[in-house]
Amino acid sequence: MSHILVTGGAGFIGSNFVHYAARETDHHITVLDSLTYAGNRASLDGVPEDRLTFVHGDITDAELVETLVGEADAVVHYAAESHNDNSLHSPRPFLDTNIIGTYTLIEAARRHGKRFHHISTDEVYGDLELDDLERFTEETPYNPSSPYSSTKAGSDLLVRAWVRSFGLKATISNCSNNYGPFQHVEKFIPRQITNVIRGIRPKLYGAGENVRDWIHADDHSSAVLTILEKGRIGETYLIGADGERNNKDVVELILQEMGQDRNAYDHVTDRAGHDLRYAIDSTKLRTELGWSPQFADFESGLAATIRWYQENEAWWAPSKDETEAFYASKGQ
Repeated sequence: MSHILVTGGAGFIGSNFVHYAARETDHHITVLDSLTYAGNRASLDGVPEDRLTFVHGDITDAELVETLVGEADAVVHYAAESHNDNSLHSPRPFLDTNIIGTYTLIEAARRHGKRFHHISTDEVYGDLELDDLERFTEETPYNPSSPYSSTKAGSDLLVRAWVRSFGLKATISNCSNNYGPFQHVEKFIPRQITNVIRGIRPKLYGAGENVRDWIHADDHSSAVLTILEKGRIGETYLIGADGERNNKDVVELILQEMGQDRNAYDHVTDRAGHDLRYAIDSTKLRTELGWSPQFADFESGLAATIRWYQENEAWWAPSKDETEAFYASKGQ
């Protein structure tokens, strides 16, 4: 492969993949992104200009997608509506992007015979009990609990059907919660970090007992590149770094790392349908493809993330006030 089309490459996880692939490979990268509020062209600053082509467009635009897929050797599909709260407030965009957009892409990839990798989420599996010792595996039944996770589950099933029915050369990965640079300040970790920078007390949903399995975006990127290069067609791989932490612990770690009292945060009303626990078993990825995470220590990855937000206020500041006003209107 010498030319990769990355959808959603100006978003959080997609832009981290673009930076990683530009560092670790010689591929030319075309980014297709509609630049919704969650996409930021500045997130691609620093990628060598001769290695990057940026296209402002929508993955539901069949004519545009047909052209770009035809020019690429492989497609890595990150583009998605992904904010749970937004999906509860306005589900329709999630259907358009996550279902119709994915259909448009896999049809083009099928017609052109191109390699396709589909990025998904562990939220398609629903949640686990807080005291459950089990973790999600590739065999865990789907049990989505929000418009976001249900449309991602639907897109996964479309990809699987196109592999079986039409011979699409595709793989799927379901990843746990990402953190790292270029994440919108509406998300949990960057919201708390930027609150502390601004002198605002962090906010914690409910009692903060909900558990997430955190992985640094660079580790997600390295896993995706490994699957793209070595993964078996038709297979699903779960990506995780054994980073289970409850939200309370994460807030307190952020405050401690930033020199604040660990208890200097406020509890706010929990959000509707808040999943209890996610946990990923990435044994298949590690044993079959030889992948392992760089940031196996969550604390060191979190410290690096805090430094990035401290050093890049110009990137996140334009959206901070609007985000906090939105949450304030909801009592969160």
